[in-house]
Amino acid sequence: MPEGVDDSPANARFASIAKKVKMGKRTEKALKEKAAASTSQEASEDDVNKVPEPYTCTGHFDPDFTELCRRAGLAPSEIPTVVIRAKRPGTPPPPDPKAKDPNPPEEAVDVAEEEPKPKTYVTKERFAYFKPCIQVEMENEDKPATVTEVYIRGWKIDDMMVGIFKTCFPTIEKLHTINFWNTGLTDKTLRDLAAIFPQCPNLKNIVIEGNPIPEEPWACIMGEDSLIINLSLRHNDITDRGASGISSALSTVTTCNKNLISLNLSHNKITDVGAEAIAKGLRMNRILLCLSLASNRITDKGAMKFGELLSRFPLTHEEVVERRKLLRDKGSPDRGSGKSPPPSRRAESKDRPGSVRSGSHLDKGDKKRDKSSKKKDNKKDKDDGKGGTKKADTWKKGAKAVMADASRHSSRAETVTKTTKGKKTTSSKDKKGGAMPESESPDMVEAINPLLESVESIEGQLWIPGNRSIISLNLSRNEIGEAGLKSILLAVQYQITLANLAPNPALKGLMRLSLGRNPIRADSEAYQKIQDLMLTRDPFYKAQAKSPDGDTQSLAG
Repeated sequence: MPEGVDDSPANARFASIAKKVKMGKRTEKALKEKAAASTSQEASEDDVNKVPEPYTCTGHFDPDFTELCRRAGLAPSEIPTVVIRAKRPGTPPPPDPKAKDPNPPEEAVDVAEEEPKPKTYVTKERFAYFKPCIQVEMENEDKPATVTEVYIRGWKIDDMMVGIFKTCFPTIEKLHTINFWNTGLTDKTLRDLAAIFPQCPNLKNIVIEGNPIPEEPWACIMGEDSLIINLSLRHNDITDRGASGISSALSTVTTCNKNLISLNLSHNKITDVGAEAIAKGLRMNRILLCLSLASNRITDKGAMKFGELLSRFPLTHEEVVERRKLLRDKGSPDRGSGKSPPPSRRAESKDRPGSVRSGSHLDKGDKKRDKSSKKKDNKKDKDDGKGGTKKADTWKKGAKAVMADASRHSSRAETVTKTTKGKKTTSSKDKKGGAMPESESPDMVEAINPLLESVESIEGQLWIPGNRSIISLNLSRNEIGEAGLKSILLAVQYQITLANLAPNPALKGLMRLSLGRNPIRADSEAYQKIQDLMLTRDPFYKAQAKSPDGDTQSLAG
């Protein structure tokens, strides 16, 4: 046995106890490590299953869009960049004539020296030009919250991108224009975008071009809750099916789009059927000012429908019924108190055509007045109709009726007082009879419903004046011939007659009419008359004054 080694029973017992303690510590450590590993694994599983908190947009489009794309799972290289839209360089100022050397001698240019690069464009890396990007315009480039216009051109907008736009577009306070060109929109993505537009507080201009959609759901952009003012749908292969939906969105007998003032449908595939549908949609619409149907497939038949729309047209049965409802709801001041209307109201109503008007509601005095008035009207028509045509006579009657109705409304507008927010204010004149300042004038009177305009009964039908709110109509590059031109000429002449007899600042009629590049003869008399009439209607036209010698002198410039 080696010297110095203690093999007593006490030492052996102590060694066994120490060994057991070491084994216990190792077991405890292993158990702790195992518990920690299981806890971390559970935490990682919870992180995977946990839904991340939704991102709150700040109104700064660039960082908001980038963060939403990152959360959607796009790699940094796949996220479209947001860049400021390039602008055309301005025109350089003219040279100063007072300069000493306006044209200094050119120095000799060293051929070997490299010419400087022009500053009118920016070079990019290879294929970087084709990478998707979003172009924006801003009020102030130093302030990211002032984005006013968004342009997306040449890359597909899918459902994921529409979801991103749904989150960030409504938070851009100053956004007023969105332009989508050749973005591969589908029926679903267009409808989803249309649901986003009303949420943008200041969005007024929408341009969706080069996006043919077989379902043609274009009417969804123009709903009653739409705030869009200018809408352009060029190069979308819109057919008569899409035009029919747009017609219903413009107006029906009971509904009307109250905000859209400019609609561009040029470069599509609209034929006479679609043109007739759009003309039908404008019968009860007095909001739209500018309409372009250039480069379509409209012929004389479609042009005649627009001629009828712009001059006068008979009411359909559905429109007559709606007119009666409006007149009933409008009623008299005594209707709310329970008193019956005057007995002569039905007798004097023009809603019932003469061929079906019942004579049981007319008393003897009314019959005598009708006979005397008919005699006077016949005598007056004979005096006024010498050398004229029957159609011209009917136009004169309609113009006189409109003039009487306008004078009736104008006189009522001058005398009626309005109560606005508890304050009583006069409508147009002060107590001394002078005109009130524009800032103190009350709110404008709401435009009259077309169904409540003056009507005239002709051969059992009720006729009303046509649409005179459209001031610009573009029918160029179609297939309109001589017959269509004559119909439009009659409409222009009718509008000028009404404007002279009963001027109305809110209904000026056509001011610009484009008919170029149609199959029209060079010596067309109707086309030349239209050109001469529209020249004086142009708001920028200046008449020529005659000098004392008899020569005409232009007042322009």
